[in-house]
Amino acid sequence: MKEISFEQALKKLEKIAEELESEDISLDVSLKNYEEGIKLISLCNKKLEEAKKKVDVLIKKEGKSFELKSFDEKEIDEKDEE
Repeated sequence: MKEISFEQALKKLEKIAEELESEDISLDVSLKNYEEGIKLISLCNKKLEEAKKKVDVLIKKEGKSFELKSFDEKEIDEKDEE
């Protein structure tokens, strides 16, 4: 599968989902679409993981200096719950 953007993959997934919900689709086409959908989901998950690794959170320290810190999803969730 050629490299496509996350947004393009999502649009293709939406189209595949609509086609799979259609009653006018053959079993062969359904299986082909399902297989492509699984590949697109895998691609989207990969891109999301890559994005998480690239995200850095700036935390303002005392004063006017900033500290660059790796993104920690659990830490953010815990702060949201407070």
